[in-house]
Amino acid sequence: MKTLIVTVFLILAIPCASIGQSSGIIGQETSPVVVKTWPESGAANVAPSLSEIRVTFSREMMDNSWSWVQVAPDNFPKLISNPRYTEDKKTCVVDVQLEPGKTYIIWLNTQKFGNFRDKDGNPAVPYLLTFETGK
Repeated sequence: MKTLIVTVFLILAIPCASIGQSSGIIGQETSPVVVKTWPESGAANVAPSLSEIRVTFSREMMDNSWSWVQVAPDNFPKLISNPRYTEDKKTCVVDVQLEPGKTYIIWLNTQKFGNFRDKDGNPAVPYLLTFETGK
């Protein structure tokens, strides 16, 4: 009888930084992150009558600065208005027109487009929002 030996390697990365210096690692201390979307990313059977998409960040964001990035025209919703922030300055809303039976794919910031920024100018960590509408 043969014995199978499995070796597991655990790699632990510990960022090192001097006090008062940025480590250069994207994290909540330097970059805002998406904490909630409506519809939720990965949602299926979203009502095609949904008239707006909402994205909430972990901190107050810079007004009139956003990157709703399309991967392909067929998978990007028709935008009916310019994006805007709600009173809390953390939630960005855009009015949309959705179609039944479609998959939508939207990047909120990318490596190339990083205009979702907090009020101090730090770009948000890129986030992929995907959802499907019902028929």
